[in-house]
Amino acid sequence: MLARRVIPCLDVANGRVVKGTRFVDLTDEGDPAELAERYAREGADEIVFLDITAAPEGRGTILDVVRRTASRAFVPLTVGGGVRSVDEMRDVLRAGADKVSFNTAAVADPELLTACARRFGRQAVVCAIDARRLPASAETDTGVPAAWEVVTHGGRTRAGLDAIEWAQRAVDLGAGELLVTSMDRDGTRSGFDTELLRAISSRVRVPVIASGGAAGPADFVVAVREGGADAVLAASIFHRRMFSIDTVKQAMAAAGLPVRPVAEVAA
Repeated sequence: MLARRVIPCLDVANGRVVKGTRFVDLTDEGDPAELAERYAREGADEIVFLDITAAPEGRGTILDVVRRTASRAFVPLTVGGGVRSVDEMRDVLRAGADKVSFNTAAVADPELLTACARRFGRQAVVCAIDARRLPASAETDTGVPAAWEVVTHGGRTRAGLDAIEWAQRAVDLGAGELLVTSMDRDGTRSGFDTELLRAISSRVRVPVIASGGAAGPADFVVAVREGGADAVLAASIFHRRMFSIDTVKQAMAAAGLPVRPVAEVAA
């Protein structure tokens, strides 16, 4: 069994790492390059860098911040936000990214996933899916099957897509990995939406990264065991030093999940 990855997330706005709740009420959490260096040193398996205002502002990724971050973190780096073409993906990879994440741009132009996978390989193409549970299925005792809709532009726009169907289509189009964020759980520290994760992971053949809701090490274990996640991503609990990456990995290892030891990753 492949090692399960622990991934800190850097949501970047105006060159600074920020964190909010359900994509709003953002607070400053620090410099992306400094945080990336710290997380690489502390044993992160990968780091995700999301330029969260690029799509709403209609601009490209801030490449100088990506370069500065990549130069200080010697672990795989996924960069998302503002990439709308093959050439823009090339520029982000040249700036130091190992993978590029698409969300709003992929919804607007699904064939972009195919074009980028053909040019750079599907292992470099990540489709990020921000999903919000539909009100009719919010309560599990209503008898209504759970359903989630895709939102874009940093949670501002309803895309009119079913999240499960979109996940399957994105993989068919060329995505080599899915980053699945529960908008309902984001920043709430109420645990991952394992129902959403399982609905997607059980239907696709590529790795699924769980995002949105981590409160502590036990949530990482549940995301893998119950949600079928291949990797687990968190932000605030690492930024604010509530838990260390090592503590999370120890809990996962104690639960019988394969992880790369911190010393091995940081070496």
